[in-house]
Amino acid sequence: MYIPKYFKVTDFNEIIEFVRENSFGTIVTTDNGKPIATHIPLQFSKKGEDYFITGHMAYGNPQWRTLDTCEEALVIYQGPHAYISSSWYGHENVSTWNYQAVHVYGKATRMEADELKQDLSILQEKYEKHRKNAVLWENLSPEFLESQLKGVVGFKIKVREIQAAYKLSQNRNEEDYLNIINELQKEENKNSKRMAEIMKKRVHDKK
Repeated sequence: MYIPKYFKVTDFNEIIEFVRENSFGTIVTTDNGKPIATHIPLQFSKKGEDYFITGHMAYGNPQWRTLDTCEEALVIYQGPHAYISSSWYGHENVSTWNYQAVHVYGKATRMEADELKQDLSILQEKYEKHRKNAVLWENLSPEFLESQLKGVVGFKIKVREIQAAYKLSQNRNEEDYLNIINELQKEENKNSKRMAEIMKKRVHDKK
């Protein structure tokens, strides 16, 4: 990923927090040179000294067959993004786009049955435990679980490299930066408002 120096993020803990908050990612592999992608919920965890991304895809999805043959997989995570009008600057310039993105590279392999069960159980707990009628792994019948497991393929990616870009108008002067936040807050779409909150938080964190 091309990352200008202004926008490169190197704080590992900050990146991991972002990945976990924006865990619906895109896994990209290649099939005979052709890139293919699947959009799925993912988990990020540490085992020993290594970090792994885990997830599962439908058995009917042909991409899982590339996991063993693809030399390296790419996982893409994205946060909110927003159009930035050059009319918000105090000088002549071009319009642009603010965004947050993380790319993770690593070797993908298929999970064993026990690994997949554990990963699915943790995933369910993450999204269900706070609900009134939580649908947790231990509450489902063994027969139902076994039938459902036949329809998915679990995978894990051993993380080799992480690239992170937060393009949040860091290259603008303070006056323009604050005006961008103000104008984003006036926009009607949720992404713009969320971007304004992220930019505002960075100002607060610097104080």
